Amino acid sequence: MTLIAVHSSAIAAVGYDGYTLSVLFHTSDKIYEHHGCPESLYEEFMNAPSMGTFYNQHIRGKFQ
Repeated sequence: MTLIAVHSSAIAAVGYDGYTLSVLFHTSDKIYEHHGCPESLYEEFMNAPSMGTFYNQHIRGKFQ
């Protein structure tokens, strides 16, 4: 999966293949994968005023 750079103070890059959301943070070399993420949530995430806050509230711990 290709990751694209994003403008976020917490998140360096994001990838999405229609099922799995991949997130790379500035503070880690590990890519966090969230399987079963709906496209609508991915779109909200990409358009959120704060991607880090959105991630913590709506994505972290909610997908395998």
